Amino acid sequence: MKIDPMIAGFADELTAWRRDIHAHPELGFEEHRTSALVAERLRAFGCEVATGIGRTGVVGTLRVGNNPRAIALRADMDALPMPEANGFAHRSQNPGVMHACGHDGHTTMLLGAARYLAATRNFDGTVHFIFQPAEEGRGGAQAMIADGLFRQFPCEAVFGMHNFHTLEAGRVGVRPGPAMSGGGVFDIEVAGRGAHGALPETGVDPVLIAAHLVTALQSVVARNVSALDSAVVSVTQIHAGDAYNVIPDTAVLRGTFRGLRLDVLEAVKARIETIARDVAAAFGGRAEPQVQIRVIPLINDAAEAAWAAGAAAEALGADAVERDPGIIMASEDFAYMLAERPGAFLFIGNGKGSVPVHNPHYDFNDEILPIGATLWARLVEARLKKAE
Repeated sequence: MKIDPMIAGFADELTAWRRDIHAHPELGFEEHRTSALVAERLRAFGCEVATGIGRTGVVGTLRVGNNPRAIALRADMDALPMPEANGFAHRSQNPGVMHACGHDGHTTMLLGAARYLAATRNFDGTVHFIFQPAEEGRGGAQAMIADGLFRQFPCEAVFGMHNFHTLEAGRVGVRPGPAMSGGGVFDIEVAGRGAHGALPETGVDPVLIAAHLVTALQSVVARNVSALDSAVVSVTQIHAGDAYNVIPDTAVLRGTFRGLRLDVLEAVKARIETIARDVAAAFGGRAEPQVQIRVIPLINDAAEAAWAAGAAAEALGADAVERDPGIIMASEDFAYMLAERPGAFLFIGNGKGSVPVHNPHYDFNDEILPIGATLWARLVEARLKKAE
């Protein structure tokens, strides 16, 4: 790996920044401490700083020379609503909130790149450093866009990066076209009629209806989505009843669905709604499904993905770049930024076999902080190269 010597020189500071953010995680649109920290550092580096973009979002801007071209780099800042099971010194100090997806590392890598680029100024043009709130299902990208992100900070391309546990530490993957699924959630409230557990014939059992719904919903992908497409439907929660001998009035099912095409997501949504209502009616009950598509599929621009892969190979070495990694069925709201501007989403290895994201034992690998910062810096220098 070709880590820039200057960035290597402040790698210990990057680790300290990252661990500080990890110890103080904040949920989406509540990243007040993190946003203030990011804005303070960007100002110290010499960047122009705008705050409150998408409520708690921050954008730092660095302009060098007279070149009108501009690009944007994005990192996410929010944590997840889950407890941390780690015992190290920088574990979460906020009960029930944890940086279990590595956004602490993403933020730090982009800060490292901003520090380097502000010091060296070895490019000609403008770079916008986007620090996004609320990536974890709360609509942070959409909020920033609605606040005029790309009107206020115009750019020809936007790039994002996320750590991943199946790649060796520091290795980078980027693919053209579909890279991550879109997804949504569903809440289905089943209304039956309560009864004594020993006299089920006197009521309408919502638990029985819920059980049949779990089975029926598995047919959505198997019998409604082409075998050439990819989709998944998972029921992840069932809530009903409080006593051994009481059939309750209601049951609630919740879950998620994913797909790589928006039309597939819309078809899955429609089938979940129809199946929920019809299965409940067949057993004498009622169902009120609330189904939402929350994130569109993430689709990399083919030309920008190829360019990013080439620039990454030049920056880190050809053997450090995987140009066609597998599609990931998780979702990422950077997809909305890619729907507004061409660009690409890259993956950086957290270490093959490391704890996967959204796990209470997860931690970002500090060894890749200077690698990610170097990659961001080199992408800017390559895209906005100074005239010879």
